[in-house]
Amino acid sequence: MTETLDAVTIDELKAVIDRGLGTTKSRELMATSEVADLLLDLRLLLATTEADIEADIEASPLN
Repeated sequence: MTETLDAVTIDELKAVIDRGLGTTKSRELMATSEVADLLLDLRLLLATTEADIEADIEASPLN
């Protein structure tokens, strides 16, 4: 990714990470699905355009 992220996107990413850490800090283990959900949330925030998101959804093995 050669484009820089704007401050709003960075703040959103931090908020997602903080929520994820806040809900798991007292546990020793996390379900794989919880980790995947967190990573997918971050991935969607990092997508640069609506077209990128649509292309990722269409290419997903779940579809």
